[in-house]
Amino acid sequence: MKIGILAIQGDFELHARKILETGNEYLLVKKATQLDEIDGIILPGGESTTITKILGRYALDEILRERIENGLPVFATCAGLIMLAKRFEGSEREVTPLGVLDITVRRNAYGRQRESFEAPLKLTLDGNEVEITGVFIRAPKIVEVGKEVQVLGSFEGSPVIVRQGNILAMTFHPELEEGTEIYDYFLKLAKGRK
Repeated sequence: MKIGILAIQGDFELHARKILETGNEYLLVKKATQLDEIDGIILPGGESTTITKILGRYALDEILRERIENGLPVFATCAGLIMLAKRFEGSEREVTPLGVLDITVRRNAYGRQRESFEAPLKLTLDGNEVEITGVFIRAPKIVEVGKEVQVLGSFEGSPVIVRQGNILAMTFHPELEEGTEIYDYFLKLAKGRK
């Protein structure tokens, strides 16, 4: 399989290494035409305000929304999750999300860069409990999930990884952790959609 990684901002190179670790190929996506070449896409963390501007500038926002709504498997971390959310807590004028994931999110919920932290997490992937260390950097918080959203793991009572059909999204950074469990789960999801 070939997994696209949105390569306009954020930790896309670390995600690329993880995809290689799983034995799959990746494509750094910067143009809409590249979406025809991939079996799934990763939306990395970064700065959601900047991602909004660049997606619009390269006319990627509408086509990406359309592809995801039509079943393109997507794996989103931190700011990538913000870009997928349907709603924000409070008003956010700087970010225009794609609005495909039925969650309400609060940006920078745990504070600024210096408040970043690591925490042990227990996730449920394919019915199996997986223990990992979550790395939270200026992390958003999911404050509400819709009926179609499955919570796969929480921290202090708030969901930190969710799935809605072809969408897998998390508030932490698995590209900074050991292991590929979450990538393996996503690749299985993507393979099932082929």
